[in-house]
This record gives sequence, structure tokens and C-alpha cells, in this order.
Amino acid sequence: MRIAIGNDHRGAPVARALEQQLGAEGHQIIAMGDTNGVQCDYPDSAWRVTQAIRRGDADRGILICGTGIGMAIAANKVEGIRAALALDELSAQLSRSHNDANVLCMSADLLGQTLVKRIVDVWMKTEYEAGRHARRLAKISRIERGEDPSA
Repeated sequence: MRIAIGNDHRGAPVARALEQQLGAEGHQIIAMGDTNGVQCDYPDSAWRVTQAIRRGDADRGILICGTGIGMAIAANKVEGIRAALALDELSAQLSRSHNDANVLCMSADLLGQTLVKRIVDVWMKTEYEAGRHARRLAKISRIERGEDPSA
């Protein structure tokens, strides 16, 4: 799978570790956020990763900043992106199985490396269930187009 990974300055060490982990598992890594220690703004990485997904250059994306919240907000502004903040394995699993999240957002400051690895493992292995969830994703698409989802 092709995974675009982006980060701000606070997420750089976590991103580098994930690039190694996922690369060792056979995934193609598209590194889009290493800051070389220079402070940067999370929306820039969120934009690069989401555009890689929209262009079809990446299948999924992972974004890391201090809390993961800013990355999730920025990424979800892009049509077709379903970014989920995961702070544990269950939220990672449900973001894929119920919401078909194509971007995983995580906190560099609140999660240890062991938990980050477990969250990513679960997120990468979980498949979208579709079924009743497809109706809800269609409603999200309506919202993206400025339409009433209940219509």
C-alpha cells in the first residue's frame, strides 16, 4: 500500500519511526513532512498528504502533530478526505470499519511509541465494513457538496 506520511516539527520523530516501521512491512512510503528540526505549520503537511490521496499517488495518509487535532481539522477540509484522530486501538479500528477513514491523525505528545505502533497496526489491517455505514458516508459526501445530508 502507498502511505503518505506528514508531520509538523513536533511530529517529526514519530513520523520517522512510522516510515521505518511501515517500510519494513512492505508499504511504499511517501514522506511529506520531515522538517529537519525547523518549526512549521501543520496545515502545510495536511495539504500535501491529502492532495497525494486525491491525485491517487497515495492510498492512505498518516498525519502527526502535537495533539493530532489540528491535522484532523485541516485534513477534513479537503473533499473526499475522511481524517480521524485516533488515541487508542479501538478508535483506529472504528475509524476504518465504520468511517472508511483514509487519513489517520495522531498525537506526538500524548502517545508513546508503543501505542502509536499498535494504533497504526490496527488501522492498517482494518477493512471498511460498508453496509449500513455506506449510507452515512454518502451523507458526508453531500455535506462536502454543500447539500443537506437528510434530503
